[in-house]
Amino acid sequence: MIINIPEEEFIRKAERVELLIIDVDGVMTDGRIILDNEGNELKAFHVRDGHGIKMLQRAGIDVAIITGRESEVVKRRAAELGIEQVYQGSKVKIEAYESILKGKGLSDEQVAYIGDDIVDIPVMRRAGLSAAVSDAADYVKEAAMFVTESAGGRGAVREVTDLILRAGGHWDEVTKRYYD
Repeated sequence: MIINIPEEEFIRKAERVELLIIDVDGVMTDGRIILDNEGNELKAFHVRDGHGIKMLQRAGIDVAIITGRESEVVKRRAAELGIEQVYQGSKVKIEAYESILKGKGLSDEQVAYIGDDIVDIPVMRRAGLSAAVSDAADYVKEAAMFVTESAGGRGAVREVTDLILRAGGHWDEVTKRYYD
């Protein structure tokens, strides 16, 4: 992981996170959109990312999705993961971001955001903790507070969830079932 801010500040920011907002294409997936001959859209999600999301939720940290495209696949994956706040077709993501914060009564400092493309930068600039996946555009990585080692759709979300759980002191409680 590449950290673009002082480590102490980074940990302080991660400790405050109460909501993780995730982009889909290029973050939860590898960014490819596969269409079959019947017009069905296919996306591949990494199972460890999903498990990381579930662990965050068990720790009481909420998760939301903001994505620029609309897809039944995203709706289904969000339902499988218990993610209730899903904003699809968000061409101006900052509007969805502000709506989420207002609805939850949260401040910027309580939010982490993971993105990969230029449309994510306005939200990344506002969120208390911002991450870019390793295969994000260079200018997105420069705008992020940290960059994951993993690429989008290849475990990057899990890196972020694990980091938030550890920084917030939730790791031992959430993972003890796996070690007992």
